[in-house]
Formats: sequence, structure tokens, C-alpha cells
Amino acid sequence: MHARPPDREDRADRSKGGILRQPLSVWATAFAAVVAFMGIGLVDPILPAIAGGLHASPSQVSLLFTSYFLITAVAMLVTGWVSSRIGGKRTLLIGLALVVVFAALAGTSGTVGELIGFRAGWGLGNALFVATALAVIVGAASGGAESAIILYEAALGLGISLGPLAGALLGDMNWRFPFFGTAVLMAVGFLLIATLLRPTPKPAVKTRLSAPVRALSHGGLSTTAFTALFYNYAFFTVLAFTPFVLDMGAHGIGAVFFGWGVLVALSSVFAAPFLQRRYGTVRVMHAALALLAVLQIGVVLSGHIGIIVFAILTGIPIGLNNTAFTEAAMEVSDHPRPVASAGYNFVRWMGGALAPYIASRLAEDVNADVPYLVGAACCVVAIGVLAVRRGHLRALDRVDIDHTFQDAPEPVR
Repeated sequence: MHARPPDREDRADRSKGGILRQPLSVWATAFAAVVAFMGIGLVDPILPAIAGGLHASPSQVSLLFTSYFLITAVAMLVTGWVSSRIGGKRTLLIGLALVVVFAALAGTSGTVGELIGFRAGWGLGNALFVATALAVIVGAASGGAESAIILYEAALGLGISLGPLAGALLGDMNWRFPFFGTAVLMAVGFLLIATLLRPTPKPAVKTRLSAPVRALSHGGLSTTAFTALFYNYAFFTVLAFTPFVLDMGAHGIGAVFFGWGVLVALSSVFAAPFLQRRYGTVRVMHAALALLAVLQIGVVLSGHIGIIVFAILTGIPIGLNNTAFTEAAMEVSDHPRPVASAGYNFVRWMGGALAPYIASRLAEDVNADVPYLVGAACCVVAIGVLAVRRGHLRALDRVDIDHTFQDAPEPVR
């Protein structure tokens, strides 16, 4: 199979500029996506407070991430099957409704077990929403698929940066308030999409349940997905474990991860597209993975101030990789984008499910340096996977070259 070449419409629309010139339906979906991604980092500043309030260990509290991402990963396999039968808009609304219900229930939890269970239900709603939101934004956005992906990554970066800030401000009053706040914001997103997004047509061909797994038989997509698995392990080691080593209150942790999230957003939206067109997607992946490994080793070798600085700086390679990996998954395979996205996300979110619990157990059983060393080792493994299976990603180079020539000025005649 060959990669999907850049669409002519994509190229033409890029020349019209205006990534910010989008229909109201796209902005409504993007707003809900921001809130959905806020849910990822929302609990970061309040992890120590949750552990204290529910008399739980760090490894028990880390299961808030594990249950969330494990259900998200598995649910990715059915998102295409659902949306191809009931349509994208209905799938988005069902996902949002589930998040509203389970986020509100999470705020009422009396034990850490209840909270873990409600986060799992939250993960199901998040999977239905997030996987479908990307396809809806790509389909409805002006500026083509590339602009839509950048907009989606901007929503991810903004959500990840605002999540810890909201978690700190609300969690400082009570650790339950961030969950109730998320439920309210998601309810607003539900109303916006219900009123502004037109009903999306059902695909002519219904997606089979096995389609995402079958899509992973494509060499390029499987290479991208399994490289992202190791990358996401390193990513979520930083996100889920670092709050326990910062030795700060909710406001301090929130400020650190707000700065981190801002770097994620800026590098996703501005640095990644520029570097991809100049050097190619695969080279950006190599460089960003290497930088993430170096910064994690920097955390190990540093004192308290150094840990803060290096933790914030990891936002740069994480933002670069988020955009590079998402575009690679969308372009490297000739499977329909929702199917390729589902297969890719199923594999990569497993890294997000495994890292929080394993990292906290390693810290409890050995010491707090080991999680970051394992995260750095995962980056090295990811670089190795890219190098060994480089041939499966040659199509990305052709796409990048096409983009470069497209963006170059016309020769003077």
C-alpha cells in the first residue's frame, strides 16, 4: 500500500491562508476538544490532594490515568464502527454526554476505587468524542487536512495547558471541584455542538469492527503506532509522575504544568509544521525523541529547580511529536482517516495507560529516578524502531517534499 498523497483541495486551500477562518461548527468542536483534553492534565495538580483525601498511595492514584487511558485505547476500536452507523454528530454528542455524567460522578467519589471506575467511564466518552472530533474537524475545516490537524493539535495543547491551571485553581478549594467544573464545561460543549454542527452524513460503507486492527497490518501505520507507544510511555511518565516529585502545592504544580502545556501548544502549532516542511516528519520525530530523552535524564541529574525547568522544557519535544505523529498516522496509510486514527490511537494510548502505574510503582519499589530513566530508554527504543523500519515511512518524505514545493514561491519568468 502507498501513502495517501496530499489532496489537491488541501494544497489549494492552504494557499488561501486563514487557519483561523473556520465555520462556527469547527470552533464549537474545537472548544469541546479543548475541554476534553483539559481532562487529561486536570488531575495533575490535585494528585497529592486526592491521595491524602482518599488515603491512597501514589501508585493507587496513578490508576486514575491508567483506567482512563486503557478504556480510551480499547474504545478506539469501536469508535469508527459506531460513527459509521449513527453519524459523526451523534457520536460526538454521546461521547460528550458520557464525559459530563462520569466527570460529575467522579466529583462525588468516596473511595479511590470509585474514582478509578468513574475515570474509566470518562475514558469511554473521551474516546468516542476525541476520535470522532478529529474526523469532523478534518471534514469541516477550511484550509485542508493539514490546517485541520494543526487546529486539532492546538486544541490539544491549549487543553493540556489549561487543565492543570483549572485543576489548581478549583482544586485549591476542594479536590472535587475540578471534576464538577469539567462536567459543566463539557455540558456547554454539548449544547454548542448540538446547535451549531450540522448532522454529518453517514459513510457510504459502514466500518467493520475489525477495520482498525486490520489497518495496523500496513507497515507504515504499524511503525508509526508502535513508535508512538514508546513515545507516549515517556510522555505520560512526565505528566502523571512528576507531580509527586515536585514537592509543591496545587498552585505550584498547576503553574509548572501550565508552562509545560504552553510549550506543548506553541511547538505543536508553530514549530512542528515549519520543521516538518524544512527537514521532514521522520527527522523531526528523531530529534524530538532524542531531546525528550535528554530532558528526562536532566530531571534525574538535577535538584529541585532543575526538575521544574526540565519538566517544563519537555513540553517542546512533546508538542513536536504530537503533531508529527498525528500527521504521520493520517498520511502514511491509504486506509480511511477515521480507521487509521482508531488503529493508531488504540496502540499509542496503551503507552499512556501503562506509564503512570509502572512509573509510580518503580518509584515506590526502587527510587524516584528510575521512572525517568525508563522513560528515556523508551525514547531510545522509539528511535530504534524508526531507524529499523525507516523503509515503511519513505512515503512521508514524498508528502513532505510535495508540501515544500507547494509552499515555495513560483519561479520568476
